This record gives sequence, C-alpha cells and structure tokens, in this order.
Amino acid sequence: MSKERMNFVVIVSDTFRRDHLGVYGNEWISTPHLDAFAEKSLVFDRAYTASFPTVPNRHDLLTGRFTATYIDWAPLPPEETVLAQVLSDTGYTTMMISDTNHTLENGYNYQRGFDGFEWIRGQEGDFWKTGPAEMSACDPKMLRKFGDLPHYRNRAGWRYESDTFVARTMTAAGQWLEDNRSSRPFFLYVDTFDPHEPWDPPAWYVDRYDPGYTGKVIDYPHYDHVEGYLSPEELKHCRALYAGEVTLVDRWVGMLLEKIEDMRLMENTMVIFTADHGFLHGEHGIIGKALQSREASTWSHIPLYDEISHIPFILWMPGVNPGRSDAVIQPPDIMPTILDAAVVEIPPAVQGESFLKVVKGGRNEHRQRAFSFGYAGGADALATVTEGKWQATLFPMKTPTGDEQVSYAVDGLAKQFRAGGDTGEDRLYDLQADPEAQKDVSNEHADVMAELRRRFVDLLVACETGPDIVTRWKVD
Repeated sequence: MSKERMNFVVIVSDTFRRDHLGVYGNEWISTPHLDAFAEKSLVFDRAYTASFPTVPNRHDLLTGRFTATYIDWAPLPPEETVLAQVLSDTGYTTMMISDTNHTLENGYNYQRGFDGFEWIRGQEGDFWKTGPAEMSACDPKMLRKFGDLPHYRNRAGWRYESDTFVARTMTAAGQWLEDNRSSRPFFLYVDTFDPHEPWDPPAWYVDRYDPGYTGKVIDYPHYDHVEGYLSPEELKHCRALYAGEVTLVDRWVGMLLEKIEDMRLMENTMVIFTADHGFLHGEHGIIGKALQSREASTWSHIPLYDEISHIPFILWMPGVNPGRSDAVIQPPDIMPTILDAAVVEIPPAVQGESFLKVVKGGRNEHRQRAFSFGYAGGADALATVTEGKWQATLFPMKTPTGDEQVSYAVDGLAKQFRAGGDTGEDRLYDLQADPEAQKDVSNEHADVMAELRRRFVDLLVACETGPDIVTRWKVD
C-alpha cells in the first residue's frame, strides 16, 4: 500500500434496493458493473439504514450521528461537525457532486464544509426550468403530486442517455477527478437521486424488463396500498421502470469506477458504494416507503421492512482482501471509519463507531444490532430493530400532545402526520424462517420484543435524546 494519505470516494444511490443487485442474489436485473466491483471488494451483507429517509440519512452519514433521535427532515444545523470540514481542516481537498436536490435546496446546506460542490439540477421537486409551459402524463391522477412536480418539465429536453441525471452526475464526478488528479489527498462525495422515482430511464432499459407494455406509465406513484390502485400489469411495469433505473445507475456508476481505475487511483483510494434505503414494489401490499393521502397533504410511516431498511454496502480499499462480511454496520459508522483510515482524530460528537478493523480483517463483528427509524419524536414514529434472525417493528408507547406536527419527509413538501397509517401494534418477524416477514410472532416471543424495545431505548439514552422523547418509547 502507498504511504500517501488515503483518498476517499463515497457514492450514494438513493432508494437502491439491496436485493436488486446481482451480488446480493438478484437474477433478473442486469448490474454487471457493480457486481464486478463487488468481486474485488469487501461486500457487507448486514448493512442497515439508521435515520430515515433521504435527508436524515445524509445527516447521519456526514456527521456520524443517529440524527433521527433529535431532528426530523431538516436543514443541516450550523453548529454540527461535518466530515468534509474535518478532512478539509487536515489538508484534504473535499468535493460534493450531487443531483439529490433535497439536501441542497431551500437552505438545507448539506454542502457545508466541502471546499467545492456541484449541484446537478432538475430532480423531483427542483424548480429549475420554466419551459415548456405544459407538462404531460398518462393520467395525472395516478401520479403523486404531479401538478406540483417540475421534474417532468426539467427532463422535457432530453435526447440522449447522457442527459439523464445519473449520467450527468457521474460524468461530472469523473471530470472533477481529471481536473483534480494532482489534488492529493481528496474526499469526493457523489450523490445521485436515481433510482428514486420519478423513474425515467431510456425506453430500451424498461423494454428489457417489460417488453410490449402499452398501458399507463405510472412513473411517480402514490405511496399507497396496491389493492384498488394498481392493476397487476401496472405494478409489473412499475417494477420494470425501477429495474431500468437500477441498470442505468449501474452503467454510469460503472463508468465512474472505470475512470477511477484508469487514473490508477484505486492504488490509494477507499471507494464506497451504498444507498440510503429501499422501496416496496407490492411487498406487504404497498408501493412506496410510506403512506400518503391522495386527497390531502397527509402522510404516515410504515414499518421499515427489510426491503427498505437493509441496504447495499460495497467497499474497496487497497490491500484489503475481497470477500464478504457479516458485520452489522450503519451510516453513522461511515464518518468515523473514513477518519480512522485517514489517521484523523474522530470528533467527540460522533456517535458512530469505526469498522476499519473489520475492513482490514481484524474482526468480523461490529454492532450487535441495527436501529432504523424516522424522527423518534414524530407524531407517527416507528422504529425497526434488527438483531440476528429477529426484526422488530416498534411503535411509541405514548402519543405526543399539543399542536399537529408537520413533516417534510420523503419529498420535501409540507405534510401533516397522520397517526396510525398502518397499525399501532408492535410486530416481530423471524427472518430466518420467514424472510418475507409475513407472520408476526411477537406473542410467541414477548421476551424478545421486550429486549429489543429496551435496546432501542438504550440507544436513545446513549445519544442523549430529550427525555420527553425517551419517555414516549419506554414501557411504564
């Protein structure tokens, strides 16, 4: 290994389902580039999201904290220590290239601490283009927030695959590497919103997975129960649209990985590919990752099932043997691991733990369990705790009083919480016997449920969560 200081490239792909990659067992979606990257890297089989969804996840990643213990989908607090600033202060050139607009628009300021940043404009709710004046869709009533969504206008001028968001983002990242190849050491953070909906891969990607389809193209679905909303054919096409996005992401992330190799940067660079969470495509009778009213601006959490909470995590580090790890890791652990590899002191505010010894082969264990949850103080908060074969969905024991809460989660638009969107009863699944989480076994294993709830409360206490929030989750 080179004696130069380690470089870092972190690639985050929003809503990229772990089980849609070949390296994690998928057999019907083409992901040759990420699969090839995985063959020579360390593949983590038990990586889980922590704070949920998009913005809280980036908050965790860039601060090394379990931020959903104290804040919802919100701007980056100005007083918090961020990874890019710590590295910059120790001589690193730091750069963010992102098309995930929610962390950059409206003063959210997640580029803070980077020496430079480039915002690839146009995703989802980004008010960028003003023409063409008219937008079209198969049936706007079938789509979520169509009239308020500038995404369709922003993509109206596309002609080539290279016009897509992930293509522009990965191309910009490659160009930055060319321009800054002598800027050593560096930290490059690359964040693409794809394969998050609206799904807009080139038609040939979609035809690969659902040839001959002539029905409605529902590329920005309501987060809803499938029954009464989508026909089996429409749901299948939604899956094909998403699969096309996955293959598109694989193609362009692959081009960036190839650029890194061509420039011989792999010799002294840690490269990470991961995602923030997954998405339901009819599993558990739901499409989406929450439930949103079609008639009013209300929403509610759903359990963070394994399809949502279990995320891909592939890491390359020079000198590390390729293989797989069963170590449980989470996004707050990324910052301390990078600082550990950079031989930089980890700030005391960091709550995650470095798993560098796992990467180097010194051990194969890290966390005993994973905690995945939206804002713990939210009116409709849920938490998922995964330990071994067990996965528990926990609801708070007490409902907060006072004014109704507003959340901007999932799309950056203001919504009222709607309590009880799924059910208020705790659940426990044995993922070894029941990998699709169809049978609640909480009554048969009350001791396991009680222990996992205690462990979640322990996390809240360890993170110095406000006592009013901790009290909500405790059993009297």
